[in-house]
Amino acid sequence: MMASYETPQKQQTQQQAPAPTAAAPAAVSPESLVAPQAPAAEAPASKFTHFRVGQRNVKSIYAADDGIVWVGTSGGLVRYDTNLNDYQHYSVKNGLLANGVFHVSAINDAIAVGTYGGGLSLLDPRTGDWQNYNVPDGLGDAFVYDALEMPNGDVWIATWTGVNRVVGGALDQADAWEVYTVENTGGGLPNDWVYALAEGKSGEVWLATEGGLARYDYADGSWQHWTHAEGLGAPYELVKADNKFDRDPAQFSEHHARQKVEQGLEHVTTAYNPNYIVSLEVDKDGNVWAGTWGGGLSRFDGEAWKVYTEADGLPSNHIFMLHEDRGGQLWVGTSHGLAKMQDDGFAIYSPEDGLYSPQVFSMATQPDGTFWVGSFGGLARISSLD
Repeated sequence: MMASYETPQKQQTQQQAPAPTAAAPAAVSPESLVAPQAPAAEAPASKFTHFRVGQRNVKSIYAADDGIVWVGTSGGLVRYDTNLNDYQHYSVKNGLLANGVFHVSAINDAIAVGTYGGGLSLLDPRTGDWQNYNVPDGLGDAFVYDALEMPNGDVWIATWTGVNRVVGGALDQADAWEVYTVENTGGGLPNDWVYALAEGKSGEVWLATEGGLARYDYADGSWQHWTHAEGLGAPYELVKADNKFDRDPAQFSEHHARQKVEQGLEHVTTAYNPNYIVSLEVDKDGNVWAGTWGGGLSRFDGEAWKVYTEADGLPSNHIFMLHEDRGGQLWVGTSHGLAKMQDDGFAIYSPEDGLYSPQVFSMATQPDGTFWVGSFGGLARISSLD
């Protein structure tokens, strides 16, 4: 099945066969968007509760320290109060400019929501007021995939058309907005579609793009990038036998057809692109982890690359999500299950262990260690994954 996310402005097909089709934004009631199901039967190694979101993806989860869990779906944003077992739904009817939510986090003491075609929205959790930022305000593009607040106050925003840096986080000051693209970085940014952001151990900014990994160094304002040629992603010959998705994205998308030519992938007829980084994480030791589109999981220690694939124990080579929990454990969400990084490989979790579905798009950890795992159709609250 091919996934496409459509708006009046654009159509993208960033996740082909593994990802279910995202429903078009629609106004729905909170009851139909997210309703807790009866607790599922206790699995051998976990206790879990499922929450359904209908024919929608759970693309982002932010678990705040106060017990509030924010859930971004392709049908709006949900605020779930774990203390009161109560929830509220936000959509275009009450503040958002688009119902498709790709990112949720905390910025400037507000809840930051990156949307499909509606720009960046900030919710003041104390007043319930929204502030929306879009292209006229300086945003590179109305499609926002990630946002990151740095220790110096700078806010970085990943979009389809480059990455914004808002100096000092002064979102309401026009002269604070900067945008970096392939062109104005002299190719330092390898691709204008910036998919994810992460803070490095030394205060640098790492950027996942459709054309490779990039780094911005605050010390001198320099850019550097790495692609498959330097070691990102597994070679096609190594993973093609494990690729269960034999539909060529280029047959359905002019964008992907052009991308194949640009990256020398004309010979590939399956869902594979080692330069396309779908997920990004920097661990406590400073290692950069990049989840690729069919090329497995890559780790960069600043000097050398190491690639992990199904041959190393991963359940799939399509890596949708990376999450380092509060204890420093790395989790890998794939098109066919959740994996926990171990010294001797990976521990694999499936719906039998509490997942809502095997396709894992998002994950968050509460202070008490409770896991929230998002998939197509719903999310799971899991008390333990041992």
